Amino acid sequence: MEKPRILIIDDEASIRSILSALLKKNGYNVEAADSGEAGLDIYAHFKPEVILLDLKMPGIDGMEVMEALDRQLNADCKTIIMTAHGEVRSAVEAMKKGAFDYLQKPFDNDELLAIISRAVEMVTLKRRVRELEDQLEETYSFENIVGVSDKMKSTFALMRKFAGTDGTVLVYGESGTGKELIVRAIHQASNRKSGPFIVVNCGAIPSNLIESEFFGHEAGSFTDAKELRIGKFESADGGTLFLDEIGELTLEAQVKLLRVIEEGSFSRVGGNEPIAVNVRVMAATNRDLAKMVEEGKFREDLYWRLNVLSLNICPLRQRKEDIPLLVEQFLERYAGPLGIEHQAISEKAVQLLMAYEWPGNVRELQNCIYSAITIAGGPAIEPADLPRRIYSKPEPSEITGMVSGRISLAETAAQATAQAEREAINKALSETSGNREKAAELLGIGRKTLYRKLRHYGIE
Repeated sequence: MEKPRILIIDDEASIRSILSALLKKNGYNVEAADSGEAGLDIYAHFKPEVILLDLKMPGIDGMEVMEALDRQLNADCKTIIMTAHGEVRSAVEAMKKGAFDYLQKPFDNDELLAIISRAVEMVTLKRRVRELEDQLEETYSFENIVGVSDKMKSTFALMRKFAGTDGTVLVYGESGTGKELIVRAIHQASNRKSGPFIVVNCGAIPSNLIESEFFGHEAGSFTDAKELRIGKFESADGGTLFLDEIGELTLEAQVKLLRVIEEGSFSRVGGNEPIAVNVRVMAATNRDLAKMVEEGKFREDLYWRLNVLSLNICPLRQRKEDIPLLVEQFLERYAGPLGIEHQAISEKAVQLLMAYEWPGNVRELQNCIYSAITIAGGPAIEPADLPRRIYSKPEPSEITGMVSGRISLAETAAQATAQAEREAINKALSETSGNREKAAELLGIGRKTLYRKLRHYGIE
């Protein structure tokens, strides 16, 4: 692990020498400069986490150094001011301009080390947060939602248009089509990307808690309300509130939701003060809301309030040309974390994936590839590595590469091998009275391998 970098800028040689020795002894990477000019030169290539800066120096003084640093790009660096007795006012002024803390000379070593430790921790945390934000933006960028089909190209075009507005979005799609992924990508491409993205699963909230979940409550507003609680709308202020499974809301909850969307304000349960929020609402459902409106199960006014911008995500079975690209994405995503440098997939396995109807959509494909990578014993995923439902009942006319509707010899062998393996595992478990560790020994495989195969074959 790289040592935290500390830059000392002080014109007193004794101070530089003492501090350098102390900090190196405590595990820091240290550079020292005898003037503000030299300090700025070192800073340019050293990029320290912390600067120990003397205020009073000939030439460029501490304040001027801070102003110069403020104009540079490394905003993570924390500056700790070192000042003599009687110069506290200047140190306080430096803190107002962005210094992290200050110390009076002569200073206590333990206090100095404690302040540096806090500063390094804050810099490290800030960098980690920025890395996570970058990862989030990359994960939910349009480029990471793959597809070459005409339907996905149309979806991408609408997503880009929706990201450039602040209108309410309603996303339709079957379970597993990636509705939340789509909504997050729109949020990340919008001018609200630096704001919060709050998710509410409307189907998972008890009806008596909906109001508290959406709007929060004041302490003592009801029996179990022991302290103030911030609701989802308030938490999403300045960002996006994603209402998943919006069709599951009760009619009573729909009324309350409509009011806050229209008015942009609400009161907590048990409170009287209106709270104004700036929230973009996006919702998703796998139900036919228009039909629910006709049946009186969904309010028409809320339906039209939500359905300003609509997006329909088609199921995977209707865009099978995207399957190979999705497979490659999942192979790249999961092989590394599973300790596999490169995982390929055979053409016959891809053919089987293309023939399958995918009732669970992209989520099912994702889980299928993860399972296959885990189970595969060779450099490439073969048909036998796929869950049995994928290859047990193939539709010959839909599988390219199969002649006259017949399954190839390789696939026949793969299925026979899988059947033999399943029977051997069941026999070993029977002979060991269900003891999996002994069964693994009997089969000559590792315990983890046995567990993976049990999951793969659905053996309890």
